[in-house]
Amino acid sequence: MAEHRFKPGEKCRVSLAYETAYPDPLIIKTGEKLIVGQNDTQWPGWVWCTNQSGKSGWMPASYLDRTGSQGVARRDYDATELSASAGEELVVGYEESGWIWCTNRLGQSGWIPLDNVVEA
Repeated sequence: MAEHRFKPGEKCRVSLAYETAYPDPLIIKTGEKLIVGQNDTQWPGWVWCTNQSGKSGWMPASYLDRTGSQGVARRDYDATELSASAGEELVVGYEESGWIWCTNRLGQSGWIPLDNVVEA
């Protein structure tokens, strides 16, 4: 298991602003069937998935039971990304494969690349 830079509940600060690339995120439930596509070459550990209604997005490969191009979600997953400005303080939820799920002071939560944050 990879070592994490942050523990849940810790604060971090945005060192490099981030703007979401996917404003209509994939949201899935445990047990949902997915079509599994390509692995992300920039972010190892992430895979492109499409749900039964045709919505696609990146999700952690570790969240899937996969057989070839078919997959079943092991857990609920929300691909929402969080746009954040440099200097903004965030509260850490958890890390996954180079990204961090966090919450801003307005209560908005989402993913941001781990490379874009530092210790608060």
